[in-house]
Amino acid sequence: MLCFILSGGFVTGPLAGSAAAAGAPSESAVVVMYHRFGEKKFPSTNITLEQFDEHIKILTSGAYTVLPLPEIVEKIKSGQPIPARTIGISIDDAYRSTFTEAWPRLKKAKLPFTVFVSTNHVDRKLSNMMTWDQIRTLAKNGVTIGHHTATHLHMADHDGARNKHDIITASERFQKELGFVPKIFAYPYGEASQSVFQIARDAGFTAAFGQHSGAFNQHGEFFYLPRFAMNETYGSAARFKLAVNATALPVSEITPEDPLVTANNPPAIGFTITKPVKGLKRLACYTSHAGRAQVLQLGAQRIEIRIEKPMPAGRTRLNCTLPATDGRWRWFGRQYYVPKK
Repeated sequence: MLCFILSGGFVTGPLAGSAAAAGAPSESAVVVMYHRFGEKKFPSTNITLEQFDEHIKILTSGAYTVLPLPEIVEKIKSGQPIPARTIGISIDDAYRSTFTEAWPRLKKAKLPFTVFVSTNHVDRKLSNMMTWDQIRTLAKNGVTIGHHTATHLHMADHDGARNKHDIITASERFQKELGFVPKIFAYPYGEASQSVFQIARDAGFTAAFGQHSGAFNQHGEFFYLPRFAMNETYGSAARFKLAVNATALPVSEITPEDPLVTANNPPAIGFTITKPVKGLKRLACYTSHAGRAQVLQLGAQRIEIRIEKPMPAGRTRLNCTLPATDGRWRWFGRQYYVPKK
């Protein structure tokens, strides 16, 4: 029934029509993530300008509401209703093409967005990175600047002292160059752990984002929020529509709580459905290393996922999808990390 392209988290199936702008307020939102624009030497992190123009055309069709990330987080956290099909746009790493290609297009379309900046990359004054002057220009024009550490390190592979130092170093640079420290955070590579979540909380951030697919609602982990990654391979109009029409699978009591996998590999994965969901038996789950997983429904609400093959060192993604009654897909994603020896 479902066909899942593991790297991009792609299922085939009915898509909501572009005329679906109207509708009851929603309780979940989707965030999309980009890195580079029109930099064809880097297809795994690049979106072509033709693809990006098509994404903007879709977002400005009248079917979607694009809001700044801090506003989305604040409203969902506090239980405020948000417009149906609310979307956030994020861009990681502050490559120069964000300023020269993405910003003019998004500004013309009046679409808010966030840039997550790793400060050391800017300080090195590389030709392919934005400058502090350019970042200041974005901030002065209403673009949200997010925190992405100083060195873009693999946080799950480092101890607390190293991670804290990297965040503090970047915060000092932000304060000096911009006059403020960003309040939202994105983990480099989407890699994190329970201890890294706590470091982000203690640093005063209001929310932190990973790089796993899915939509989120009030019951989500606000220090490990999902984002749909866009690149050349997974940046078609069909895949983009699939992502921006996703809605959250209402889950809680996620196990394991820690996405860092050190023992019990593969882990026993599970979650509890927090409200009635039609057709739950059609839920399908896939991992990037082993394909389709066994899904067990225990009672009316508990889902257990069983994987036989151990996760390899590095990142493994899980995606669970379920057709919704309105032609959309309910979506729950998670990224796990196995330390590299």
